[in-house]
Amino acid sequence: MNTTHLIAALFVSACLPFAATAESITSEKHSFTVERVAQGLNHPWSLVFLPNGDMLVSERNGGLKRVTREGVVSDIQGLPEKLVYRGQGGLLGLTLSPDFETSNRLFIAYAEEGEFRKSGTAVSSAILDGNTLKNITPIFSQSPKLAGGRHYGGRLLATDEHLYIALGDRGNRDKAQQNDSHIGTLVRLNLDGSLPSDNPFVGQGGSLPEIYSYGHRNIQGMTLDNDGKTLWTHEHGPQGGDELNPISKGNNYGWPTITYGVNYGTGSQIGTGTAQDGMEQPVHYWVPSIAPSGMEIISGKKFQQWQGDILLGSLKFGLLVRLDMDNGKVIGEERLLDGHYGRIRDVVESPDGDIYLLTDSSNGEVLKLSPL
Repeated sequence: MNTTHLIAALFVSACLPFAATAESITSEKHSFTVERVAQGLNHPWSLVFLPNGDMLVSERNGGLKRVTREGVVSDIQGLPEKLVYRGQGGLLGLTLSPDFETSNRLFIAYAEEGEFRKSGTAVSSAILDGNTLKNITPIFSQSPKLAGGRHYGGRLLATDEHLYIALGDRGNRDKAQQNDSHIGTLVRLNLDGSLPSDNPFVGQGGSLPEIYSYGHRNIQGMTLDNDGKTLWTHEHGPQGGDELNPISKGNNYGWPTITYGVNYGTGSQIGTGTAQDGMEQPVHYWVPSIAPSGMEIISGKKFQQWQGDILLGSLKFGLLVRLDMDNGKVIGEERLLDGHYGRIRDVVESPDGDIYLLTDSSNGEVLKLSPL
């Protein structure tokens, strides 16, 4: 579809019910439709599917919504009391407990208010009872709390045994190389919030035992590979240097000692360069930055030609980016949507194989991609 036809389709679709708003897109390996499922969301940030097919969507400005497959939106009540909306912080990541079908338990990441207008990323578990959260239980609170509103991280991932909490450097880059705080780290806990005995820094004086990896700037995407073992993250660089990394416990991912980015405005070097012994190299990086957000490795239930590929959003350019993967390496990159739907905040494959996107705006949308 050329640009003129796509813009015309978007104009017409704005005047039609959601059920009639699908546009067709042709990519390298798939033709697919993009359908508007819901709109009117306030900077939606994270999407998870419930067993009945409904979606939970967090709004950065402090709302939690239930969205049906038909696009009906309703409010979820009972959010954590210390949730604060400040800068890039607010209501952030969501993930369901592996036993959700029997426990109705989920995990919520959010910016938590501290003293003197300082804040940090926190995580609570809760029970979803209809459209109300109950039994809210704090299980993690980033230390220290810091001033400012940058780099909260906030993505969550629950496996059968562990909860992974992706964090950012909160604008204090040098702390990302110091394991006496949670700044610039990836944290791993047991699902009940307790400490795994095999975390890499357990028993090491001066290091916080919750830390799983460190040297991160601002993790904004996290997912498991289809093997169920390999954990992938991506993170924002400064001016250039967004990174894609497979995560191994105890490893140092370099920020700010090594980076493919430079200082904003001046373009001056950060740290010692792009490589140093004992620090991990990214599998893939972006210069200039695309500001990646959300990430999914496709199972191929419906998008069979994308099986094993990574999909992620771009906030800066409003793209859906597909990374063609082969044995853990990126062998190609395809950029889709060309900004026509705005900033892409989250990318989620539904249980039946369609792909859902969140657009980041004050009138944010849920988009559904289905193969033709």
